Amino acid sequence: MKCAANGSGTRCSSAATTVCARCEAVAYCSLSHRIAHWSHHKTECDRLQQQMESLAVLNDFPFTFSRQATIQVCANQETRCSFLSKRGLHRVGMWMCECLCGASSSSFDLLGLNNGWDLPSALCPCRGPEALVSERLCSWRDYFKWRSIQFDSPVALLLHWPLTIYHAAQLVGITTLNLEVSDKLHIHYLGPEKELLQLAVFGELQALFPGVHIHIELVGPAIPPQRSDALLTTHCSVI
Repeated sequence: MKCAANGSGTRCSSAATTVCARCEAVAYCSLSHRIAHWSHHKTECDRLQQQMESLAVLNDFPFTFSRQATIQVCANQETRCSFLSKRGLHRVGMWMCECLCGASSSSFDLLGLNNGWDLPSALCPCRGPEALVSERLCSWRDYFKWRSIQFDSPVALLLHWPLTIYHAAQLVGITTLNLEVSDKLHIHYLGPEKELLQLAVFGELQALFPGVHIHIELVGPAIPPQRSDALLTTHCSVI
C-alpha cells in the first residue's frame, strides 16, 4: 500500500505502515505525513470507514481481489515482492505492477494483448478450455477446476478483472447457457489503472463467452492521451 500523502510535496521516508486509526483504509509512511494529509483525508474518512466495515461482505463477492485470491501471500506472511520473486514473476510482464516497486499505468504502451503469463502451462490458462462452461462458476475453485489449473497457481491475482466481468454478466442474465440471445457484448470499463498493464488477462473472456464478439471500451483518467481510443475487441471461441 502506498502512502496516501505520496506526491503531496514531501518525499516519503519509508514504507506506508501507519494506518488511519479511524477508517483503517489508508496508510502513511510517517506520523508527520498522516497529520499533514488529514485536511484532505477527513472529507472521505467517514465514507471509507463505512466501506471497510463491509469488507467481509466484499471479500465474499466471487472473483474479487479477496483473501481467497491471495491465500498464498496471507498464509505464508510473505511480502508481495517475495511471493512474486520465488515464482520468477517479480517485475516481469503483466506481473510488474503487482508490487509497489513495479510499473505504473503510465507505462501503458509497454504491454499489449499478446503478452503471456510467464508461467508453466499447468499454472495458467494459456490454452483454450477442454470444454464449454456447463454450469455457473461461483468461486475460484470452480474456475480452476474447469480450466484444469492447479489451485496453488498465482493467476487469480490477475484474473479477478475478467472473472468479475463474467460474474457481473451473470447477474444481469447474460450467461454462457443463453448465448443465443445475442452474439455481441459491449462493455464500458470505468477507471482502469493497473489493468492497463494487464490487458492480456481479458483474453480469458474468450473462453468464458464462446462465440461472442466482446468489445471493452476503457474509460478513465489513467489512460494516456495517445491511447484515449483504447478499445479491446475479442471474438470468443473455444480452441
